[in-house]
Amino acid sequence: MRGKITFITGGARSGKSSFALKIASRRGRKKAFIATSEPIDEEMKNRILRHKKERPPDWTTFEEPIDISALINNIKRDYDSILIDCLTIWLSNIFHRGLNKDTTINGLISALREPPSDIYIVSNEIGMGIVPESPTTREFRDMAGRLNQMIASIADEVYLVVSGIPIKIKGEDYGDT
Repeated sequence: MRGKITFITGGARSGKSSFALKIASRRGRKKAFIATSEPIDEEMKNRILRHKKERPPDWTTFEEPIDISALINNIKRDYDSILIDCLTIWLSNIFHRGLNKDTTINGLISALREPPSDIYIVSNEIGMGIVPESPTTREFRDMAGRLNQMIASIADEVYLVVSGIPIKIKGEDYGDT
């Protein structure tokens, strides 16, 4: 049986992660949380600790800043629900390390094909604001937009979260766009 891919996007602090955790918690007994953040400074360390405390104890946490494709391939048959939070941070990690973006993103898309478990993916919608000043920041914004489009195209359901309110924009009871 094929699992379902649910993609949740929205602005920073919009409630995406809370919503993803809520809907993913309803599905199955074995749950995996893939965290892509790294504790690069004190503020980020505190943020990661706060997020860990908010997570129910029945979730197994995997901290993987780069190779989420291999991790998904290794665990997808062992868990009923897998939540990836967040693709924007993951993409930022790829940029900072100077890795090949296209190869890494294509690896993720490949790992998501025909999932045996339900996969929930959180990402920021960063292209709705001002045009960034620097070429590198514009490249990141553009790549994040393309990545979100790729994930949305293979997702069974897509939600946009605005001010804590999830709006379904793709899926069975909404109609595919």
